[in-house]
Amino acid sequence: MADSTVEKVHCLIIGSGPAGYTAAIYAARANMKPVLYQGIQPGGQLTITTEVENYPGYPDGIQGPDMMVNFEKQAARMGADIRFGLATKVDFSKQPYRVQIDEEKWIEADAVIISTGASAKWLGLESEQRLNGFGVSACAVCDGFFFRGKEVAIVGAGDTAAEEALYLSKLCTTVHMFIRRDQMRASKVMQERVQKTPNIKIYWNTDTEEILGENKTEAVRIKNNKTGEVQTIKISGFFVAIGHQPNSDIFKGWIDMDEAGYIKTIPGTSKTNIEGVFAAGDVQDKIYRQAVTAAGTGCMAALDAERYLSAKGLV
Repeated sequence: MADSTVEKVHCLIIGSGPAGYTAAIYAARANMKPVLYQGIQPGGQLTITTEVENYPGYPDGIQGPDMMVNFEKQAARMGADIRFGLATKVDFSKQPYRVQIDEEKWIEADAVIISTGASAKWLGLESEQRLNGFGVSACAVCDGFFFRGKEVAIVGAGDTAAEEALYLSKLCTTVHMFIRRDQMRASKVMQERVQKTPNIKIYWNTDTEEILGENKTEAVRIKNNKTGEVQTIKISGFFVAIGHQPNSDIFKGWIDMDEAGYIKTIPGTSKTNIEGVFAAGDVQDKIYRQAVTAAGTGCMAALDAERYLSAKGLV
């Protein structure tokens, strides 16, 4: 590969959700001349969220896509170089590190901030995607408030599903919980809490066939996979809690991850096992997964990168 095809930058940020844009704001203000590639979904998961009411500073709430436009504008105003493009391959074997964009162009970077996020796993129903944002959600903590006093359904059997069902039970009249098998994967204590909550109704051996409604979620059709019985339940909200998939595949073999693919960072920092490579946001956070926590770790990553580059005499 001829070196003429390689662009050299100080600080490369991969991903454009709250973590990536916050890192870009801090990095630009610190004169690190950050280059940010937005990835396959500019703005990240918030672009498929409707109303955001739990991010500080927006007393009247804000639409998720509008919020991400604001983040991007602020990063650009500070001087971040924001570009379309998807990181497709990395080479962290030596410094400067190399990252391939769109399978063709290579970037050399003194420091790399990974903020590629995580994607919610879905059931794969057409109606699920069509009604996403219209009663269908993959985040009860984000959207449960809008269903206060209403009936909702949740699908999932792990700790996240149990936690979200309990959260919804405090807001909603009834939470219909659909579990594909005859047992839950959640920890014993979470299972007990769910089963002791009077307004959570558990349906064992249950598959979701279709979410019903034209412009909003109105009902769900379910089928018992043992008896074949089909029933329709009227609901206003449908929550999918079958897990998230961190967008970390291209870093496998370079960066230490847990068994689910979440990047491991040194506690209290954004540092990975490779010096000069930092991780922020949902790609390294399987616990909180909120816009405000992602923004916080984006700030940490930029500050960690600045200290690293300063120590190397590069900024």
